[in-house]
Amino acid sequence: MKAITLLGSTGSIGTQTLEIVTQYPDQFRIVGLAAGRNLQLLCQQIRQFRPEIVAIADPDQLPDLRAAIADLDPQPQLVAGESGVVEVAAYGDAEAVVTGIVGCAGLLPTIAAIQAGKDIALANKETLIAGGPVVLPLVEKHGIKLLPADSEHSAIFQCLQGVPAGGLRRIILTASGGAFRDWPVEKLSEVTVADALKHPNWSMGRKITVDSATLMNKGLEVIEAHYLFGVDYDHIDIVIHPQSIIHSLIELQDASVLAQLGWPDMRLPLLYALSWPER
Repeated sequence: MKAITLLGSTGSIGTQTLEIVTQYPDQFRIVGLAAGRNLQLLCQQIRQFRPEIVAIADPDQLPDLRAAIADLDPQPQLVAGESGVVEVAAYGDAEAVVTGIVGCAGLLPTIAAIQAGKDIALANKETLIAGGPVVLPLVEKHGIKLLPADSEHSAIFQCLQGVPAGGLRRIILTASGGAFRDWPVEKLSEVTVADALKHPNWSMGRKITVDSATLMNKGLEVIEAHYLFGVDYDHIDIVIHPQSIIHSLIELQDASVLAQLGWPDMRLPLLYALSWPER
């Protein structure tokens, strides 16, 4: 049974990861949780999964958290703030860490987990976008596995299995086109936040959903692919694929193309990252 620490447990990636753990209780167990400010949901997660250590982002909420689970026996270790999240990321009993924290806030905890020898299920692209030149040497130094847990990069990783060194010519990232792909140009001046949050295919957090609507997310994914797979930017392309069934493709030196297909469900790449090399 694989021991897992989950960073960002109350967010979209976090809740979907916990659905996987619930579905496969004989394969995974939660030893650590780190969450933002959703105290009520975090308490529910603690009661269900009984982690050994828990961090909450806001230190002012720590007394309320402690009181809310005072009846539990045994009590988890409770920590707070940025240092608390880092402590959870490096917690000794975990074999793998799912990095579901949004934005650059995920960088330091991810570095701490790598330095502690934990394999990383990477669902926080900003870790490589902001810190790629720092993170990748640490991955090599500590000999850990950095496994992509988002759909496009997981697809590329899966397609590359068995491809010999030097065999890759080009990466092709697919994009749904986001919420505004069918909107006429003249309507874009009327866009609201609510409109941007209506992604046609995926259930995701608010930031990534808005970034998908503007296609900013795909630009970030190009940078992430560059660092993850060591491919020059000139050899990374993007195509619009509204159905989100083909998650990405690779072109090999012999001009053949491999693709990974699946339903638009974030739990699939998350499960692959958690269970690799098993399926």
